Amino acid sequence: MAKIVFLDKGVLLIVFVTLCALLASSSVFGQKFGYINTEYILNKMPEYQEAQGEIDQLATQWQSEIQGMQQEVDNMYSELKAEEVLLTAEMRRERNETIQQKEQTLKEYQQKVFGFEGLYYLKKQELVKPIQEQVFEAVEKVAEENKLQIVFDKSGDLVMIYTNPIHDYTDYVLDELGLGEREDTIR
Repeated sequence: MAKIVFLDKGVLLIVFVTLCALLASSSVFGQKFGYINTEYILNKMPEYQEAQGEIDQLATQWQSEIQGMQQEVDNMYSELKAEEVLLTAEMRRERNETIQQKEQTLKEYQQKVFGFEGLYYLKKQELVKPIQEQVFEAVEKVAEENKLQIVFDKSGDLVMIYTNPIHDYTDYVLDELGLGEREDTIR
């Protein structure tokens, strides 16, 4: 039977200090790093703009279909409400069941299109993934050429309170992709 061992704060502090000392003595702090802004890079790529336009167009089309289905359900409720006094209990029950089936169909379609790994997600993957791979290949090449061990993405969830422009390799990646500007003097 395995035992669970709890370490007190003093032992954890000693382990932490030891690890920091080991890391400081190694070349970890001598590693070169840089950052890029993939959002900026992607927005400079015409292929990405086209893909994003196609995705937006499809999303608008799907949203319109969903709104049409929702309008149909709303109309069915309005008709039921207007005719309710004229209907027998059996007829009201049948109409309610029909409306509920329509609502269920609507929810399933919404899930199919915009849900987790739905059509929207899959289409976005299909169109954007090859473009992202181009960017990642360019980043890898720039990192190798500039001997960078770590490259951060400034546009992601990583919060960078301050960044020195000397470590910004966005323009290098744009150059690698053939999208750089000749008069750019950031380097």
